[in-house]
Amino acid sequence: QVQLVESGGGLVKPGGSLRLSCAASGFSFRAYIMRWYRQAPGNERELVATITRAGDSQNYADSVKGRFTISRDNAKNTVYLQMNSLKPEDTAVYYCNAIGPSIYWGQGTQVTVSS
Repeated sequence: QVQLVESGGGLVKPGGSLRLSCAASGFSFRAYIMRWYRQAPGNERELVATITRAGDSQNYADSVKGRFTISRDNAKNTVYLQMNSLKPEDTAVYYCNAIGPSIYWGQGTQVTVSS
Protein backbone atom coordinates (compact mmCIF):
# COMPACT_ATOMS: atom_id res chain seq x y z
CA GLN A 1 0.00 0.00 0.00
CA VAL A 2 1.47 3.33 -1.09
CA GLN A 3 1.58 5.99 1.60
CA LEU A 4 3.00 9.49 1.92
CA VAL A 5 2.50 10.75 5.45
CA GLU A 6 3.32 14.37 6.25
CA SER A 7 4.03 15.62 9.75
CA GLY A 8 5.51 18.62 11.51
CA GLY A 9 2.92 21.26 10.73
CA GLY A 10 1.46 23.54 13.34
CA LEU A 11 1.05 27.10 14.56
CA VAL A 12 4.13 29.31 14.58
CA LYS A 13 4.74 33.03 15.00
CA PRO A 14 6.12 35.17 12.19
CA GLY A 15 9.87 34.75 11.98
CA GLY A 16 9.70 31.26 13.42
CA SER A 17 10.69 27.92 11.95
CA LEU A 18 9.13 24.55 11.27
CA ARG A 19 10.44 21.33 9.80
CA LEU A 20 8.03 19.23 7.78
CA SER A 21 8.62 15.54 7.17
CA CYS A 22 7.07 13.20 4.62
CA ALA A 23 7.53 9.48 5.22
CA ALA A 24 7.07 7.29 2.16
CA SER A 25 6.21 3.62 1.99
CA GLY A 26 4.94 1.10 -0.53
CA PHE A 27 7.03 2.23 -3.49
CA SER A 28 10.66 2.69 -4.52
CA PHE A 29 11.30 6.07 -2.93
CA ARG A 30 14.74 6.62 -4.43
CA ALA A 31 13.28 6.30 -7.95
CA TYR A 32 11.03 9.31 -7.42
CA ILE A 33 11.54 13.04 -7.68
CA MET A 34 9.99 14.58 -4.57
CA ARG A 35 8.14 17.87 -4.28
CA TRP A 36 6.42 19.97 -1.68
CA TYR A 37 3.30 21.91 -2.68
CA ARG A 38 1.09 24.18 -0.66
CA GLN A 39 -2.45 25.43 -0.95
CA ALA A 40 -3.95 28.35 0.91
CA PRO A 41 -7.74 28.81 1.15
CA GLY A 42 -9.13 30.12 -2.11
CA ASN A 43 -5.82 29.67 -3.92
CA GLU A 44 -4.45 27.22 -6.46
CA ARG A 45 -2.03 24.57 -5.28
CA GLU A 46 1.47 26.03 -5.56
CA LEU A 47 4.77 24.22 -6.15
CA VAL A 48 7.15 25.15 -3.33
CA ALA A 49 10.24 22.99 -3.76
CA THR A 50 11.63 20.07 -5.77
CA ILE A 51 14.48 17.67 -5.09
CA THR A 52 16.03 15.18 -7.48
CA ARG A 53 16.17 11.43 -6.90
CA ALA A 54 19.70 11.52 -5.53
CA GLY A 55 19.12 14.74 -3.63
CA ASP A 56 21.86 16.54 -5.53
CA SER A 57 19.74 19.35 -6.94
CA GLN A 58 16.91 21.45 -5.56
CA ASN A 59 14.59 24.10 -6.95
CA TYR A 60 12.41 26.58 -5.12
CA ALA A 61 9.56 28.97 -5.77
CA ASP A 62 10.75 32.57 -5.72
CA SER A 63 8.51 33.23 -2.73
CA VAL A 64 10.48 30.81 -0.50
CA LYS A 65 14.03 31.04 -1.87
CA GLY A 66 16.56 31.65 0.86
CA ARG A 67 14.08 30.68 3.58
CA PHE A 68 13.07 27.08 2.82
CA THR A 69 15.30 24.05 2.27
CA ILE A 70 14.20 20.73 0.83
CA SER A 71 16.22 17.60 1.60
CA ARG A 72 15.78 13.84 1.51
CA ASP A 73 17.11 10.74 3.20
CA ASN A 74 16.78 7.81 0.83
CA ALA A 75 17.81 5.39 3.57
CA LYS A 76 14.81 6.53 5.63
CA ASN A 77 12.43 7.03 2.68
CA THR A 78 11.75 10.54 3.93
CA VAL A 79 11.75 14.01 2.44
CA TYR A 80 11.95 17.16 4.55
CA LEU A 81 11.11 20.82 4.23
CA GLN A 82 12.93 23.13 6.61
CA MET A 83 11.05 26.42 6.77
CA ASN A 84 12.73 29.44 8.37
CA SER A 85 11.75 33.09 8.68
CA LEU A 86 8.13 32.15 8.25
CA LYS A 87 5.64 34.78 7.15
CA PRO A 88 1.85 34.93 7.49
CA GLU A 89 1.59 34.39 3.73
CA ASP A 90 3.23 30.97 4.18
CA THR A 91 0.04 29.80 5.88
CA ALA A 92 -1.33 26.86 3.90
CA VAL A 93 -1.79 23.13 3.81
CA TYR A 94 1.51 21.61 2.71
CA TYR A 95 1.49 18.48 0.57
CA CYS A 96 4.20 15.98 -0.25
CA ASN A 97 4.28 14.73 -3.85
CA ALA A 98 6.20 11.88 -5.49
CA ILE A 99 6.79 11.87 -9.26
CA GLY A 100 8.08 8.83 -11.06
CA PRO A 101 6.57 5.80 -12.74
CA SER A 102 3.43 6.90 -10.88
CA ILE A 103 2.34 10.03 -9.05
CA TYR A 104 1.50 10.00 -5.36
CA TRP A 105 0.22 12.62 -2.92
CA GLY A 106 0.16 12.87 0.82
CA GLN A 107 -2.86 14.00 2.82
CA GLY A 108 -1.33 17.35 3.77
CA THR A 109 -0.29 19.07 6.97
CA GLN A 110 -1.51 22.49 8.09
CA VAL A 111 0.99 25.28 8.65
CA THR A 112 -0.33 28.46 10.23
CA VAL A 113 1.88 31.52 10.71
CA SER A 114 0.25 34.02 13.01
CA SER A 115 1.04 36.18 15.99
